This record gives sequence, C-alpha cells and structure tokens, in this order.
Amino acid sequence: MARDVGKVVLAYSGGLDTSVILKWLQEAYGCEVVTFTADLGQGEELEPARRKAEMAGVKEIFIEDLREEFTRDFVFPMFRANALYEGVYLLGTSIARPLIAKRQIEIARKVGADAVAHGATGKGNDQVRFELSYYALEPGIRVIAPWREWDLTSRTKLIDFAEKHQIPIAKDKRGEAPFSVDANLLHTSSEGKVLEDPWEEPGEFVYSRTVSPEAAPDKPTYIEVEFERGDAVAIDGERLSPATLLARLNDLGGANGIGRLDLVENRFVGMKSRGVYETPGGTVLHAAHRGIESITLDRGAGHLKDELMPRYAELIYNGFWFSPEREMLQALIDKSQEHVSGTVRLKLYKGSVRVVGRKSPNTLYSLSHVTFEEDAVYDQHDAEGFIKLNALRLKLLRRRGMNQ
Repeated sequence: MARDVGKVVLAYSGGLDTSVILKWLQEAYGCEVVTFTADLGQGEELEPARRKAEMAGVKEIFIEDLREEFTRDFVFPMFRANALYEGVYLLGTSIARPLIAKRQIEIARKVGADAVAHGATGKGNDQVRFELSYYALEPGIRVIAPWREWDLTSRTKLIDFAEKHQIPIAKDKRGEAPFSVDANLLHTSSEGKVLEDPWEEPGEFVYSRTVSPEAAPDKPTYIEVEFERGDAVAIDGERLSPATLLARLNDLGGANGIGRLDLVENRFVGMKSRGVYETPGGTVLHAAHRGIESITLDRGAGHLKDELMPRYAELIYNGFWFSPEREMLQALIDKSQEHVSGTVRLKLYKGSVRVVGRKSPNTLYSLSHVTFEEDAVYDQHDAEGFIKLNALRLKLLRRRGMNQ
C-alpha cells in the first residue's frame, strides 16, 4: 500500500464505519486526517462527531450546516424535473453525495490536503457518486476508499477493530449494531440486516419520520403550496426558506403517514438491493409540483420533460451530477419552469397525497374552450379535418395491406 499521503480530508459522520476509517487511515497511511461532517438535516446532534474526532487526535475539524444549500441548489433543481429513479425513488441519498464531495474538495484545497476519503463500500453506488464528483471537480485528487483496501471485510471484523481501539459502538434497541441508515433533510434510507430479505415486511421500528398510514389521523389535512418559477416558496401563505419549507412538508407528510417506499432497485454497480425509504416532504412536493405544471406547462413541453426525466434521474442516481449532460438537461428543465408559478391545494390523508386544487396567473387552462356548455371560441366542425389528416397514413397503410 502506497503511503505517500500527507493529509487527507475524510467525509466523517462519527458513526461506526467512519470512526474505524479515521483510525485506520492514521495507522495504515500514517497521515494527518481532517474530518468534514455535513449537516444536511439528518436530524442528529453533530457535536458528538466533533468530540469523537478530537478524541482520535484530529486537529482540523469541519462541521458545517449545508441545509439551505442542499435544498436550494440540489434538491429543488432536481424536483423541477420531477425526477424519479425506476419510476418511484425520489433520489434522497443520490442527490446528497455531490454536495458532500464538492465541499470536501473545497476543504482539501483550503487545508492543503492531497487526498480525500469516504466510507462507502465497494458494493454500493455511493463510492461511484463520491468519486465521480471528486474527479469532476479536482481531476488530480488522490482518493482513498478503505472498503476497497483493508482486510476488515465483514461487520464482525469492523466491530472487533473498533473494540480493540476503544471506538464507541452504537447499539439499537435490541442491543445490536443497527442496520444501515442514511438520512438528510429529504429522506431516510435503511438497508441491511433484517431488511436484506425482500420477502419480509419491514417492521415499524425501521421508520423514524412517518407514522404508519393506519395510525395517521382519521381527518384529512389540507395545505396550499405556492410556487415561483418551479420552486416552492410558501406553505399556506407563509413564505419560507427552501430548507425550512422542506422541513415543514416533512412534518406535515410524516404526520399523515406519507412517503414510505419499500424498493428493490438496480444499483449502478450491477446488483439488486432492497432499501426502505421515507420521503414525506419530498412526496408531497413532487405531487404539488406536478399539479402546478398541469395548468402552466404546454403539452409539448410537458411531454418532452416526461420523456427526458428517466435519463435525468439515472444520471443523478449514477453519480453524474457534475457531468455536461446533466447540466444540459438542467438548462432545458429550468427553461421550462419560467411560467410554473401559482398555488396548489393538496389533501393529505392516511399515506396518500392528492392534488385537489390548482390556480396560476400563467394558467393555460381555458374554461371557455373545454366547457360542455355552449361556447363561442371553438368550432367543433374543425375536428373533422383534424381527424381526417391524422387518419390519412393509417388509411394508406391499410390499403397497401389489402392489396398484398
């Protein structure tokens, strides 16, 4: 193993994996480790991470609140696209990685580090997302991925290493090391252990942000979300910052059992994995955004967006946030949002969210055109020529077939 690293910036959560990685980097590389902990709204106290880093002898510790930047510059642009991976996943983990990587690189430049490190395993998507972002921003950076280098190849060996070096190990309610949980302001993601069998229904102990739909209130909750140029800016008339707005939607959605997803997905590295996600605020926001688009987007623009969305979502899932193709698609998406302003009324009830009202100063909905009552703006006789022109090629094809 090469040991020509003087200083490395580690993406550090303070959990078992990154705490072990911190000690391992000090031993294996004999280098100075700088820790970076991002507050992306995971809902945990971050000062314990600082104390753990200090106990490990770390001199440069960065703990930064990135919730507003995360929501404004990453989550909201993605939601303008209505992005869903494989039709259902709102990409809560995927969209957080490029921001963490971006800030790591900025810190590496600031402290003069020659390497960055992450705690993603060699089986998952996150290693790809982190490293593609690193290289896109700093092509010559050295990347250390301990899970691909060390001999701690199992959870048991990891815990043994931690105990040997007196690294604290978190316990779940059953006195065991918990299953893997990743959280940020957009979602929670749970994987591993009891969740590895896709036939077994997740227990209620897996969920932390949502009540079960069965236990949600028997009375629906109505809310109004206001949009400007494709971004949500207010709830029930109260203007809020991006992060505060998403947090408010999390509370409203979670209280009504909205946003649970049990998914077997296709990882970029080739295998299938089972994840249990909670995205209460994002699920509400996605429905609201589609609701306002339904009256403000032209048919051609809306259908083109829907065609491009799976490609856009796949780019984010696979780690290509900083790629030129994602940026090109983003420019198209943002152009489509110029007139996507107005208000959507939603009904939240026992795990479901439905659009029940929408209005906009830029609406393309014309009651005078669609009414079943008598009108003076639409000549129904025009439809005859429209149908005949569209039927022409079908007639020619049929006649050719009859003559063969």
